[in-house]
Amino acid sequence: MGPAAIAAGFAADRLLGDPARRHPVAGFGRLAAELEAALWRPSRAVGCVYAAALVAGAAAAVAALDRHARRAPLARDALGATVLWAALGGRSLERAALAVADAVAAGDIERARALVPALVGRDPDSLDAAGLVRGAIESVAENTSDAVVAPLLWAALLGPAGAAGHRAANTLDAMVGHRSPRHRRFGWAAARLDDAANWPAARLTVAFGAIAGAVHAGRGRGAAAWRAARQDARAHPSPNAGPVEAAFARALGVRLGGPTVYAHGTEERPVLGEGRAPVCADVRAAVRLAAAVDRLALGVALGLAAARGRAR
Repeated sequence: MGPAAIAAGFAADRLLGDPARRHPVAGFGRLAAELEAALWRPSRAVGCVYAAALVAGAAAAVAALDRHARRAPLARDALGATVLWAALGGRSLERAALAVADAVAAGDIERARALVPALVGRDPDSLDAAGLVRGAIESVAENTSDAVVAPLLWAALLGPAGAAGHRAANTLDAMVGHRSPRHRRFGWAAARLDDAANWPAARLTVAFGAIAGAVHAGRGRGAAAWRAARQDARAHPSPNAGPVEAAFARALGVRLGGPTVYAHGTEERPVLGEGRAPVCADVRAAVRLAAAVDRLALGVALGLAAARGRAR
């Protein structure tokens, strides 16, 4: 994917957010749900087939369209920009986080609980104001990596098919990759595939978060974010969310982590950061930090795409 397509896809996400209707990811999710209903077994092997078929199928379909458009550069750029727009989720993530923060700030906890499922998979009824704010910040951190940095990186490295394959893996992880009794074995492959696909982007997000933290809050805050990704996150169950959330916590000067209630039970998450408990203003600060990370990721993606173009 060339720099022009990457820039156009990023701009579309910033200006428009996710498509309001007929989002291709929603269509993929419906297909994945139907296939799960047909294939489900408490088996890792069956889950491997399920995840591989859907992710490879999504990547192959986009790769075929990309090959078909190869002789028409403008059409190919339009395809790449459209796929990347669908894969990115930065603008919608920010809107959802700010909506939760605004509802909490207004004292409307019920509205905030109704909004928070767009950000996290936690039991909303278990969340008080502090839990809602904490969930919003943790989601901004994790999804900046998963929904912005990773799609940009894979688009620059592998083109539209890379962006589509990554988004497919990430969507499956959200659907079946959790530790509920139904998905503990069936969703194992989807979760591990998503971990692998997001591993490089999470490390880039930590680096970008440290840089942005140093710029906005001083060199010491940026260095603390970098150290936290290596130290605070060791006990976190996710190899990617842990470092990113730890880096954001230190960059923002707040404390994240702790007991987290899901439909399938409570998980004890490690405490990340040594600051105070976050408040609504910290959600807005997290959104600003995420936007800075997004811009750094765009610059790297454009540089990679330009370098690959010169190499060809």
